[in-house]
Amino acid sequence: MKKIILPIIALCVAVTAFAQNGIKRPKLVVGLVVDQMRWDYLYRYYDRYEATGGFKRMLNEGFSCENTFINYIPSYTAIGHTTVFTGSVPAIHGISGNNWIDQASGKNVYCTDDSTVQGVGSNSSAGKMSPRNLLATTITDELRLATNFQSKVIGVSLKDRASILPAGHNPTGAFWFDDANGDFITSSWYMNELPKWVKDFNAKDEPGRLTATPGPRSTLSTLINKVQ
Repeated sequence: MKKIILPIIALCVAVTAFAQNGIKRPKLVVGLVVDQMRWDYLYRYYDRYEATGGFKRMLNEGFSCENTFINYIPSYTAIGHTTVFTGSVPAIHGISGNNWIDQASGKNVYCTDDSTVQGVGSNSSAGKMSPRNLLATTITDELRLATNFQSKVIGVSLKDRASILPAGHNPTGAFWFDDANGDFITSSWYMNELPKWVKDFNAKDEPGRLTATPGPRSTLSTLINKVQ
């Protein structure tokens, strides 16, 4: 018994020492998915990118994983987002398309449809969404668990599926754009009332302003700054 306990104690001490001397946790991690952007665009249009930021900074200061391939078909938005953030495949994480036919009922299923929840910030069907169909945990779920839910995880996108699926099952919030009212909304899966910063953003009618007079700042980047 002593021979078994001693190695375990040594391992615990080693893990503790590594955690104390390890890399400091970053304050902010942004997961950004650019829909339909092929990997070779990073090099094909390299000269057009800003010299000190954006893609050039990621290529020059970050890590580019290039020996990869898409191990699922079809390469639709919902599958891609879910596969990236779960590290799994449709057969395991459960998202096999933007839509699919449920074999048991024969009904068409949208990837984030959830009739058991209500929209928050909207009365349209666009609010009846959640990650209920997602069967695996995401890296964002694991981040919340690893920090005893002290970390904040927020999903933001124009598309509901692009906000909901990467954010996982238990994020601080997930917000998407409702075409019916021109606002960012959420559902009762996450909360019963929109946070003040989302209400304030909606009140500015940024989508309408940006549509009328396109500028250098996007709606998404403005929202990210609000989250920070």
